Parts: sequence; C-alpha cells; structure tokens
Amino acid sequence: MNAQGRMALKLCVVAVAAFGFGFALVPLYDMMCRITGYGSSAALSQSSAAPSGEVDESRVVTVEFLAELPTVGAWEFRPVVGSIEVQPGRLYSTEFIAKNLTGRATTGQAVPNVAPSKASAFLHKTECFCFTPQSFAADEEKRMPVRFFVDPALPKYVDRITLSYTFYDTQVTS
Repeated sequence: MNAQGRMALKLCVVAVAAFGFGFALVPLYDMMCRITGYGSSAALSQSSAAPSGEVDESRVVTVEFLAELPTVGAWEFRPVVGSIEVQPGRLYSTEFIAKNLTGRATTGQAVPNVAPSKASAFLHKTECFCFTPQSFAADEEKRMPVRFFVDPALPKYVDRITLSYTFYDTQVTS
C-alpha cells in the first residue's frame, strides 16, 4: 500500500471514530447523569413532586421561556408565551411548539437549561417534553407541555428565572 492509501485509510478510521463518538455521547451523558444525579429524567421526575400546597402569595417571580435550535437540522421550535409571572409553590403550565421540517420521520430531544444556575434547584418540572425523545412524522407539528412550579424556598433575591431548551434532531446525518 502506498503513502496515499495509508493516509486515506487513516482518515477513514478517524471519520468512523468521530461518528462513533457522536453516538456514544448520549449514553455517556445518561451515565454521567445517573452518577451525579444532575439532569437525568429519572431524577427530574422524582424531585418534581407536586407542590406541597404551600404558596407564597406575597411573591411574584417571572419565568421566561426560550427555544434554541442547533445549526444542523430543519425544525421550527418556539415557546407559546415568552414569559409568565408565577407565585412560588403554585403549579403552572405552558407549551412549546415544534415542527419537523426535515421531510422525513425523525425524533427530537430537548435539553433544558435554567438560569441563573442557582435557581435550577428550585424550578421543578412535573411534566416535560424534555423527559423523553419526541417522535415526529414528516412535516408534523406538536404542542408540547411543560408543567412546573417554583419552590417557595427560592432565595428572595431571585425574581427572574429563564427556562431554555435546545431542541436537537437525534437522527441528523451530516
């Protein structure tokens, strides 16, 4: 085998390894979540029991909703409302809308983020489309619910929480 053939073989091995690493990221992330207890759907659903009935009616917190898409994939993704004012301890619902524009059936997965990071321990989702992958037919649009409450123990200086989601096509073939 000449030098060009060896170089082509090495490049193919690197490409296959990079592709395999991309597929390994999801199970690695799940394993990290199980070990640390952060971000896993099981931990989120367990820690998100319905509010205890204690509502802080003297306080209002603004919860903003953001939707982001990575540069790859063909989707529309947006919150139905940009923000709502909530009272800690009360259960609220909102929805996000996603539309598959890929021209084929596919699956999407939302990854949540809460800011400020100190507030993430006090924002509890009891139902969320981010807990499981979402299957879409070609050109299908879905309204996906989020039910949540803010723990009354949220520090008093936090009066605004941002809940953002990045929506990924799990079957992207670049």
